[in-house]
Amino acid sequence: MKLLFDENLSRKLVPILADLFPGSSHVFFESLLQNPDTAVWEHAKVHGFTIVTADADFYELSITFGC
Repeated sequence: MKLLFDENLSRKLVPILADLFPGSSHVFFESLLQNPDTAVWEHAKVHGFTIVTADADFYELSITFGC
């Protein structure tokens, strides 16, 4: 599973968790900082990421659009 860490989480998590979740990234490394949540959602969908966030907005997107 590849994780995509949202901007409200530290980008330092990527190398720390690289052994457990290879291919993971952070919105910073994906050039998605300050993009709308829908853009992050679509990027994650297209590139096979699971979004990791502390933001309730993504929960609401999952209710609206599904997994």
